[in-house]
Amino acid sequence: MLTDYHNHTPLCHHAEGNPIEYARHAESIGLAEIGLSDHNPMREHLDEWRMSIEQLPRYFDLVEEARQGVGIPVRLALECDYLEGREAWTDETAKLGNWDYLIGSVHYIQEDLAVDDPKYMNHFKTPAEIEQMWKLYWRLYEKMIRTKQYDFHAHPDLAKRFGALPAGDLRPYYEPVIQALVDTKGILEVSTASLRKGLSECYPARAMLEMAFSAKVPIVINSDAHKPTDVGADFAHALEFVRSVGYRETIRFNQRQRTVVPLPETWPL
Repeated sequence: MLTDYHNHTPLCHHAEGNPIEYARHAESIGLAEIGLSDHNPMREHLDEWRMSIEQLPRYFDLVEEARQGVGIPVRLALECDYLEGREAWTDETAKLGNWDYLIGSVHYIQEDLAVDDPKYMNHFKTPAEIEQMWKLYWRLYEKMIRTKQYDFHAHPDLAKRFGALPAGDLRPYYEPVIQALVDTKGILEVSTASLRKGLSECYPARAMLEMAFSAKVPIVINSDAHKPTDVGADFAHALEFVRSVGYRETIRFNQRQRTVVPLPETWPL
């Protein structure tokens, strides 16, 4: 059976539904496990879409309530923004809870400039602007992987969120990232969130996933849910996609230890 390890809670201020509802939905559709992975708190203010450090105890309580309400494992995690120069805070964050895994992600390519925030769409219009944005994004994504601070790495080509793609072959952008994953034994997320945001393909694009498979990079399939019914959304599409590339295995997490398990042949079972 599949798992869904990338799910948010209302503590991030842009998700809805109680965590127990996420867990119950996961159980109802046949998932083997669910993980709650809200945005990591920061010591100082960064943005409006994450819990405060003072809310961490409430987060732990919500996860425990979800665990008590279902018959499948509910994993405790965070999605941690990679911010160049603030890597030490991720090390501190790793000590704040009994995490099952930490997710690494890149949203900000510079201070106050996030590639997936609609208010910044006008920053990436011309071919030169788009190319520069991609260069910045992938440079940071590679650096994030090479820190080895994260158990897997989220929505790899988030930079395509609003359809801003450089001209030509995109594989040169992917190559350093794939090599970083190989060098660090890193894991890549295949995310269905893009399909709910008007894109026709998952994160990552087929070309990148084919490169990852050829390099023997492991994967996890996740939804990046922001409401209970997002959990497991479009997993049939994602499973068909990864199997068509050649993947037959995925990863499960417990106490930051990984286990390789087979992918199902079809979904739902």
